[in-house]
Amino acid sequence: MANLLPAARPDDEAARLAALRAFEVLAALAEPVFEEFVALAARLFQVPISLLSVVEDTDVHYPATVGMPAHIRQPRAEVLCSTAIALGRAVVYHDVLLEQHPPIPAEVLRVAAQNHVRFYAGALLRLPDQRPLGTLCLVNYEPRPFTADEQRILELLAGLVSQTLAVRSQCRAHPTGGDAQWVHLSAELHEEIGALNALVRYLNARNGSMVPVPTAFLGQVESRLHDLQDLLNAHISNSKQ
Repeated sequence: MANLLPAARPDDEAARLAALRAFEVLAALAEPVFEEFVALAARLFQVPISLLSVVEDTDVHYPATVGMPAHIRQPRAEVLCSTAIALGRAVVYHDVLLEQHPPIPAEVLRVAAQNHVRFYAGALLRLPDQRPLGTLCLVNYEPRPFTADEQRILELLAGLVSQTLAVRSQCRAHPTGGDAQWVHLSAELHEEIGALNALVRYLNARNGSMVPVPTAFLGQVESRLHDLQDLLNAHISNSKQ
């Protein structure tokens, strides 16, 4: 039976919400480079819906999406993404209608059933101060297995989104040249993630659509994700010099 209590909130909720606004998260995550991350997640894990969620006080916003309209919002009390924020960790439901751990609040379960959602996996996105802001999540209308390797790659992707957001904030904090620096870096990231999307399309065409995604396939993608991580780390190191 689903949990009948409303979803809990983090102990530092007031500070988390203040940080959301200070870092202008909704505007940032609507930029094209973040849309590329969402497209990659949907294609890699072969799900019809992938999105970035921002969990605000009463609503959840979706600034970047695949498979549903962007820039819409839903009440926080109805959304699975709020569970990850409350727990402070990734959550995976192979079958939303059958799983009980972690417990799903009754209203969230009702809305998921109404929208025919059966599978959900959400990895935390973090603000530059490391507070959770929302999730990078996957949604399917059918139950789906999700391996530990797949979850690890989803969390790696979410970490890259979070790191990109932090770099953007760092660039824009510079009074001279910061905006231009971000424009250049985001274009470079956009190109690199686009190339990774092309690789995933090729691997899907060559190997066929397999669920869960084979470990060898994930390994090829992971090496390219670490290249992206190195690019972001290099920028952070250079900016400190």
